[in-house]
Amino acid sequence: MSDPLIIERNDDAWVFILNRPEKMNALSPALVQALTAGIQNAHAQAVPLLIFKGNGKNFCAGFDFSDLDTASEGDLLQRVVQIELMLDLLATSPAMTVALCHGRNFGAGADIIACCKRRVAEPGTTFRFPGIKFGLILGTRRFQNLVGTQTALDILSSTRTFDASEALNIGFMQELQAQEHWSTVIEAARNNNAVLSDVTRQNLYKVLYSNAESDQNLAALVRSAAAPGLKDRIRAYLKPN
Repeated sequence: MSDPLIIERNDDAWVFILNRPEKMNALSPALVQALTAGIQNAHAQAVPLLIFKGNGKNFCAGFDFSDLDTASEGDLLQRVVQIELMLDLLATSPAMTVALCHGRNFGAGADIIACCKRRVAEPGTTFRFPGIKFGLILGTRRFQNLVGTQTALDILSSTRTFDASEALNIGFMQELQAQEHWSTVIEAARNNNAVLSDVTRQNLYKVLYSNAESDQNLAALVRSAAAPGLKDRIRAYLKPN
């Protein structure tokens, strides 16, 4: 079985490649654990640049529901909490973080993108946050901080799909680039990192990306996920119309 996450390590940058293409890189427990451990290891080694992308047709399809029938309510709660802890680790990273996304991206996959400081999409990429349909409040404040309250309300409450062009217009994306040009995006991130010293850059990130909301984000998620019937709500969401 292939590793769910590939990490390409260089002195000045680690590239995290989600590697479950047959599952659209959906977030299985093993993938979430690998991402958490990988980000923690990068922080321990003071890696200044972390880049995230996905193998296959898309970046990430969000929560992996493939074992829903055998998972208990407690299992599901634990899994969404682990995802939120991973997202918080990424959102408050002392490194420059870059998301390179393509294809169709959903839920917690789009939340990973929202946690990154630099966000680039291939033209034609789409995004959707469907979690509110089964009662999960995950990553809401981070998305709000990027696009503003009214836009976040419109997109999150309707759970509608939006494309890369709209994402650029509302500030969710900062640049549209075809995959063959992503190497230039990475090189630009390297060059930008070189402008400031590591200490100065980290201090700047501490001010701009405070972890003051971390506990509130986790509390909101737990309250929403712990409401009775999470499994049934997910089943209802997955049921074909």
